Amino acid sequence: MAENRWTVSRRALLRNTVAAGVATAGALTAGALLPTPASANPGGRRVAVLGGGVAGLTAAHELAERGFQVTVYEKRAWGGKARSVGVPGTGAGGRPDLPGEHGFRFFPGFYQHVPDTMRRIPFPGNANGVWDNLVAVPEARFARRGGDDFRVPLGPRARAGFNPEAFRETLGAGLSTALKMPADEGIYFAERLLVFNTSCDARRLGQWERTSWHDFVGGHARSHEFRALLSRTLTSIMVAAKENVASVRTIGTMGEQFLGNPFEIGNDGGLDRVLNGPTNAVWIDPWMRRIRELGAEFVLGAEVRELEVRDRRITAARILDETGAQRTIEADYFVVALPAERARTLWSPRVLAVQPELAAMDNLFTDWMNGIQFYLRRPADISRGHTAYIDAPWSLTSISQNQLWRRKLPEFGDGSVQDCLSVDISDWNTPGVVFGKPAKECTHEEIARETWAQIRAHLDDRGEVLRDADLHSWFLDPGITWQEGQRRNANADPLLINTAGSWEYRPQPHGALENLFLAGDYVRTNVDLATMEGANESARAAVNALLEVSGSNAERCRMYTLYRAPELEPLRRIDADRYAAGQPNMFDVPV
Repeated sequence: MAENRWTVSRRALLRNTVAAGVATAGALTAGALLPTPASANPGGRRVAVLGGGVAGLTAAHELAERGFQVTVYEKRAWGGKARSVGVPGTGAGGRPDLPGEHGFRFFPGFYQHVPDTMRRIPFPGNANGVWDNLVAVPEARFARRGGDDFRVPLGPRARAGFNPEAFRETLGAGLSTALKMPADEGIYFAERLLVFNTSCDARRLGQWERTSWHDFVGGHARSHEFRALLSRTLTSIMVAAKENVASVRTIGTMGEQFLGNPFEIGNDGGLDRVLNGPTNAVWIDPWMRRIRELGAEFVLGAEVRELEVRDRRITAARILDETGAQRTIEADYFVVALPAERARTLWSPRVLAVQPELAAMDNLFTDWMNGIQFYLRRPADISRGHTAYIDAPWSLTSISQNQLWRRKLPEFGDGSVQDCLSVDISDWNTPGVVFGKPAKECTHEEIARETWAQIRAHLDDRGEVLRDADLHSWFLDPGITWQEGQRRNANADPLLINTAGSWEYRPQPHGALENLFLAGDYVRTNVDLATMEGANESARAAVNALLEVSGSNAERCRMYTLYRAPELEPLRRIDADRYAAGQPNMFDVPV
C-alpha cells in the first residue's frame, strides 16, 4: 500500500481554504463581515445567505438575478459536499495539485433543477454553459467476489405500449436478464414497483412513507442476489439510503425514475451523467464567478452561531470569523442554507417559541457516505461508468475518472498519475475483511488498505486488474478526521438519511418567522432525497417564498416535478378511492 504523503491537519486545511477564499473574493477585513448600511439600500432587499453549499449558492444565484443585495457566509469551503479539493503539496513542474473530493457525484437524467442552473452558468467554449460539461456514461458494472460480474448498458430504450402487464413483463425480464437472477424474482420486483407506481399521492404519503423499503420488497424472504442487488444496492449504494430504515416513498420514487422510466421520457439527459473534470474547475468556480458578476459578495471563514429574534423576525445573525472574533450580520432577510445537523443548532428557545415545528428536526437521522481517491500509475480498465461492488462489506462504488475528463490526470500532480479511481464508502458501520473493524474505527491508512483490498477482491478474480505497484497514492475526504483519544473517526460532513416516517420532521422553506427561509436537502422537496437536486430545489422554493414575503414582482424560480407515466394515471385515481376506503393497492397481492 502506497503511503499517503499528503495528510494535512484540519486546521491547516481550513487555513489554506480560507486563504484561497480571500484571494478570490478580495481582501477581507473585520468590517467586510458587516453588511451595507440600510440607508444605502432603502428598498429592504438585503439578504444574508448562511451556508455556501449547493443550496446556498443556488439561493444566492436566484436572488442576485432578481436584483437582491446578497452576501453568502460560509465556514469551511465553497460548494459544500459537492466540492472538489486540491491534494495539498502534490503539484510539481507548474502542474496543479491532484484533484481530491468529498466523493464522486453523478447527475441522473431525471435531475431538472441542477441542470437548469448549470445552463445559466457561462463556461468558455460551451454553448450551454456548465451543462455542456456533463457526460453520459454508457454502462454500469456490478462486480462480485468470486467472479460472474455483469455490465448493464445505459441509454434510452425503444418506446413501447405502456400498460401494467407490459411494465411487469418488460421490466421483470430485463432485470432478470441484466442482473442474472431467477426470472420469478425479477417479475416480483417489477410487481412491487408497479404497486408503487400506481399508488395515489395519499397512499404514498400515508402508507408508503411509513413503511421501510426492506419490508416492502420482502428482502428477508428473497434470494441473496435479490437482497444484494435490489434491496441493498439500490438503497445504500445508488441513492445513499439504508434499506432497513428508508421509506418505500423515498426509494420507490427513485425506482420510479431509475427503473420505472426506462424510456427516459421527461429526462434532462442520459440516465447516468458525470462531470468532465474536477467539480470546482468545471462547475463550482464558474458558478461563483457568475454570482459575483451579478453583484453578490462572499465571506469565507464565517461560522454562524446564533440567530437573534424580535417580534417574529430575525434581527441579526451572530458569527465567528476566521480569527475567532464575534461579528453581527444584519439583513432584511435570512436564508439558512446549512446542513440539517448544523441548522438545528440555531433553533434556540426564542426561535422555537415562534416556529415550534423546527424542533422536530432533532429526529432527523444522519450517517456517513464519504470518498477516497486512489491515484494510479496506469489506466484502470474497470468500467466505462460506475462500478458497484456487490459483496463489499463497506458498500463500495467507484468510477475511473481519466476516461471521462477533458483535462487528463497526467496534467496534475507530478505528471506520473495516469488515472484516479474515485471510491464512495457507503457503509462505515460494518466490519471489513482485513482489519475486522468498521471504517469509523479504522485509521486513515487502514481505511485505504481495507478499501483497496475489498475492491481487488471483486476485480482480480479473473486476472490482476489492480496491482499494488500501480498505486501512486491515495487521498481520503478531509472531512474525516481521526480522534486518537477515542480511537475512532469524526465526520464533518455526514449525510442526511431519509428514514420511514421522517417526512413529518422535515420543515417547509418558510414558516412563522417572517424573514427566515430554509434551504437544504432536509427541507421538504419533490425529489425527497438528500441530493444536490434536493438542495437546489429547496433553495428555489425558499427564494420563491422570499419573493412573496417581500412583495417582489420578479419572475418566480422555475420548479420541476418528477416524471410519472401518464398511462398509469387512471389506475392512480382508482387507487385514491381504494385508499380512502381502507383497501390495498389493486396490485398489492400477498405472495
